[in-house]
Amino acid sequence: MRLGFQQLDELLRGRKTAPPQLADGKVDLPLRMFVPLAIGLGAVYGFFMGWYAISGRSQPGYEQLIASTVKLPALFLLTLLVTFPSLYVFNALVGCRLSFTAMLRLLVGAITVDLAVAASLGPILGFFTLSTQSYAFMVILNVALLAVAGVVGLGFLLQTLRRLTAWVYWRPPVAEPADAAQPPMPSEPGPLEVVPGDYPRETLGAARSIFRIWVLIYALVGAQMGWLLRPFIGSPDMPFTWFRAREGNFFLALATQLKNLAEGR
Repeated sequence: MRLGFQQLDELLRGRKTAPPQLADGKVDLPLRMFVPLAIGLGAVYGFFMGWYAISGRSQPGYEQLIASTVKLPALFLLTLLVTFPSLYVFNALVGCRLSFTAMLRLLVGAITVDLAVAASLGPILGFFTLSTQSYAFMVILNVALLAVAGVVGLGFLLQTLRRLTAWVYWRPPVAEPADAAQPPMPSEPGPLEVVPGDYPRETLGAARSIFRIWVLIYALVGAQMGWLLRPFIGSPDMPFTWFRAREGNFFLALATQLKNLAEGR
């Protein structure tokens, strides 16, 4: 476990995706390490998500707590399973050097970053769970927190793809020391930081366009996958069930909850 957290720390600090580490299209993110990490981090957020079902109720819904803990990481892994082939093909079309396995490792790394951010927001979700009984508010809050985590995870993926596309042109910037007697401190770019270098920016245009298309696909599939796996929070007006009937869609349900929140329900 200690090694797993060490690997996660290196990923979050950008050491796993520094340009020299990506030479020749290699991605040092072992699946046997990061898949369990992603599952564990997703379970942490799922626990806080399901906490609403046991907070302030005469009959706590422990079944929902367990279901949310299990289904939240499943949501991300199943969405990856559905969308992975499209991203691999899209990036092959724009000249990405990643192999099938390396691309899978990179996407698992992006999901791990996503779920690490979500898990870090779990205590905030728990605080609001203890502060309100509004089901509509909790639904919208969860959507907002997961959206924030998703933006960070996709930002990590975009910057890593940019580095992989331009690694041939990358040269470490030469820093001028303020004091000749003291050499400049080495700096490592963070996973969301644009790495400076002498490479032509226009080479990244196609990769950026393809990435935007895939983000749209990923968002739509993820939203609908979440709808199929619902409930995650547990409505106080409905009995517990692992899955609900396939009716409606995520966006219609979100609009309904926004309306309920505006009406003070």
